[in-house]
Amino acid sequence: MSEFTLVGAINAALRYAMAHDPRVVVFGEDVGPLGGVFRATDGLYQAFGAQRVINMPLAEALIAGVAVGLAAQGMRPVAEIQFMGFIYPAIDQLINHAARMRIRTRGRLSCPMVLRAPYGGGVHAPEHHSESMEAMFAHIPGLRVVVPSSPRRAYGLLLAAIEDPDPVVFLEPKRLYRAAKEVFEDDGAPLPLDRCEVVRSGTDVSLITWGAMMRETQQAADTLAAEGITAEVIDVATLKPLDAATIQGSLEKTGRAVIVHEAPLTAGFGAEIVATIAGGALYSLRAPVLRVTGFDTVMPLPRLETHYMPSVHRIVEAARTTVCSE
Repeated sequence: MSEFTLVGAINAALRYAMAHDPRVVVFGEDVGPLGGVFRATDGLYQAFGAQRVINMPLAEALIAGVAVGLAAQGMRPVAEIQFMGFIYPAIDQLINHAARMRIRTRGRLSCPMVLRAPYGGGVHAPEHHSESMEAMFAHIPGLRVVVPSSPRRAYGLLLAAIEDPDPVVFLEPKRLYRAAKEVFEDDGAPLPLDRCEVVRSGTDVSLITWGAMMRETQQAADTLAAEGITAEVIDVATLKPLDAATIQGSLEKTGRAVIVHEAPLTAGFGAEIVATIAGGALYSLRAPVLRVTGFDTVMPLPRLETHYMPSVHRIVEAARTTVCSE
């Protein structure tokens, strides 16, 4: 058993996958001797050499394109984009090639690639470093979108993503990279994709979130518990495909839901969850579903970043509103 931060868990998962599968290669900007800007690939260059840990130029479309080509030829590439704000040139490759590979070739080829990217705010970074655009990737048919919320989840979900036969966008909440440590065994055990995790049981309201917002949501659940309101906390983890059954099952028990994400409100992934609830658990609802989100603006850095991010207070107020709405 070892103790890991989230970024340490990412590193351990990559190291394990590379040690046990020669098809796994890692590449991106500064991932080699430097170990990446967040040190997620620290030591991998020294352990596996320049042919498997490859520094790439500042060309995100190239990074994604190389990943597509390697994956189509049987490799298991793990490509890193330094920040989500730099990921947009790669979208052409994701939409037009990675996500279409299986359909385009009538199943003759697949695209088992992982595109990793740190994302989200809360670290007072400059412009183009704090985006939370996960809904955009979830809208692309053929892609999986995975967001870990803890070191243990990051380790197991990344290993599962590397094993998956189709492309995965793996978004790492950088605010959590070194926020906490967790003890678990570095045994290469993957966690199941496409499945929500109920991290806290409750009967009064379902708090549904993912990534870094898990911290504030669990703190809000603690505050609500002190008031006699028991909240069920759900970590979505895999946004696409969404585990509707777990969410609907929770709503059948609580009858109320608050969805939390730091992305802007309009067309955020929370809206998809609301639609899923309406389609499968409408008659279980005892109050309207509420969302606690970022605002429909670019992250107002640096001074207003804290105001932009969903807070424990905002989550608690939304939960109180829906619980007391009857």
